[in-house]
Amino acid sequence: MAKPLGVQLYTVRDQVRVDRDEVLRRIADIGYGAVEAYDPTDDPKGFRRTADELGLTVPSTHAYALLSQEPDAVLDAIATVGADLVIIPGGIREEDFTTRDGLNRTADLLNGLAEHAGRYGMRLGYHNHWWEIEPKIDGVHAIEALAELLAPGVFLEIDTYWAAVGGADVPALLGRLGDRVLALHVKDGPGVKGLSHTALGEGVMPVPDFLAAAPGALRIVELDNCDTDIYEALAKSHAYLTELERA
Repeated sequence: MAKPLGVQLYTVRDQVRVDRDEVLRRIADIGYGAVEAYDPTDDPKGFRRTADELGLTVPSTHAYALLSQEPDAVLDAIATVGADLVIIPGGIREEDFTTRDGLNRTADLLNGLAEHAGRYGMRLGYHNHWWEIEPKIDGVHAIEALAELLAPGVFLEIDTYWAAVGGADVPALLGRLGDRVLALHVKDGPGVKGLSHTALGEGVMPVPDFLAAAPGALRIVELDNCDTDIYEALAKSHAYLTELERA
């Protein structure tokens, strides 16, 4: 059974601040079956109740808060939301991806958090940007060198857009990382730092190649910023991905 297409709610962060439940309703009305939370500590009971009412699953969540708050409180909130995959989406110094010592520190941090999450029956993962891709450590992208240091249960959520912007051959990277990749952030745009993203299929990213390289991973649509109506972009992206699945 195919996994439902999802939306990272950072895409609609401004709208969520105004009316979260209306945002979730509009995402469900477009046809998405899942959402990825970006702040699971914000009213987790209400969030879960609305998601359940709309038939939206919450397989994963970002959790910056694990880097600054008491882990049990954050993980309790995530348990209420219902996510099994807990993702650190940054918050680690960019310089730590430029040296072996920095990668060791990062791996120790993530492995420790993973042990804590494991006591809740959750798996911990890490989400990349371009700065984990651009540096090379012993001839490989820093994210690959990090993966070698991570405990077996720690997974990766590969942001395909930022991996490409960082200089990776993304399908090849996904192939090398293999089962370590449980989720993909799927986005499109001009492939240039600082410029807005677009609906899938309207930019330069070879999205079909990315998806084919990680067929079992969650597909999560994200637009960090967008110059057009965000719901229209999400609807076009859903239609694009749905058509790809039919092909």
